[in-house]
Amino acid sequence: MRFRIKNQEDFWSGLMFINFGVLAIIVARDYPMGAAMRMGPGYFPTYVGALLAGLGAVICVRSLRREGERIVGWAWRPLIMLSVAFLVYGFLMEDRGLGFVPALVALIVLSSLSRREFKPVELTILTVALVAGAVGIFSYGLELPFPLFWWR
Repeated sequence: MRFRIKNQEDFWSGLMFINFGVLAIIVARDYPMGAAMRMGPGYFPTYVGALLAGLGAVICVRSLRREGERIVGWAWRPLIMLSVAFLVYGFLMEDRGLGFVPALVALIVLSSLSRREFKPVELTILTVALVAGAVGIFSYGLELPFPLFWWR
């Protein structure tokens, strides 16, 4: 019995979800699970990974039944720019990094370069709003110990 993939986008998306779900389960297997009333650090990633893998399986099966467009090529620019943006964010958030605010600004600006249409005014407004929201939520609301800048 041969399977014919009718919707390539759904098939590859489902496969990606399955891979990330299984990876989350593998990473979380060494963490204590706990119970539903007293969740351990492995509880949430294990169940989210299982849900993600299950959702991916449903999407993969659906791709065998529903017609869809063929994937013509890869969008290399967004793939590369988003990967670079996340790597730069990680390096800037290190112990000796520049701090939370510069790391967020770099993440947002580099991510915006993944699109061909680039509007500096919109990017500035978006950056200010996202950084203010993230600082408000993570630094003041949740009181996470991120240094906001390298001097603080």
